[in-house]
Amino acid sequence: MACVIWRTACFGALVAMMAAFAAASEKAHAAGAMAIGRCAAYGFAYDYDHADDARSAALAKCTDSGCAVVATVQRSCVAFAIDGRNACGPHGYAVAPRLGRAENTALQYCYRYGGKDCVIRAWACDGRG
Repeated sequence: MACVIWRTACFGALVAMMAAFAAASEKAHAAGAMAIGRCAAYGFAYDYDHADDARSAALAKCTDSGCAVVATVQRSCVAFAIDGRNACGPHGYAVAPRLGRAENTALQYCYRYGGKDCVIRAWACDGRG
């Protein structure tokens, strides 16, 4: 067996594999958040270790003083849609297991609330979304 001859190399490979597995496991439990405010202001955060940290980061990135966290995600995605003709008008947001579904649902809500030219303004997925 090659590992008997090259113990150091095999040990190094094993350590590298374990580190990669640990990093992947941490990302599997990642958290994200979306904050929105007036006139298409938003902030998002993803792949944080804790939901509270993701919420705080999303609020800190939002440019409007009236921003509020509208969604926290874990192993999923969030999308935010606005009316491209009226950024201060109708909007929609949605959370879903996959980005495409979150975007489609956010657009549907934007149109449902009166948007005429709805577009995705922002989106975020955590490590597994």
